Amino acid sequence: MTVSLLAGHLLNLLAPAALMALLLAATARLWPGFFQSKQPPAQAWYARAAIDFIVGTAVLLAGLMLLGQDGKMLTYLLLVLAMALSQWLQLGGWRR
Repeated sequence: MTVSLLAGHLLNLLAPAALMALLLAATARLWPGFFQSKQPPAQAWYARAAIDFIVGTAVLLAGLMLLGQDGKMLTYLLLVLAMALSQWLQLGGWRR
């Protein structure tokens, strides 16, 4: 496998995590009462997006290792749940 093929496979593997992280950060910024309490967030939007991306990458890699194949729907379901939980925890949603 060439370097360009490997880079393409890695980008396609991590693309759902990157898109979800950016969408979650944008949603929390544009619609502040949806994920968080009334207090302003302690972190910048890009820091929350980076943490969400790391969580999503871990879920995607765990799904690839455990299921032996990329793109299983169970992995994507766990990706959405883990990243939503991460965003909720970062924004202090439990304090409502």
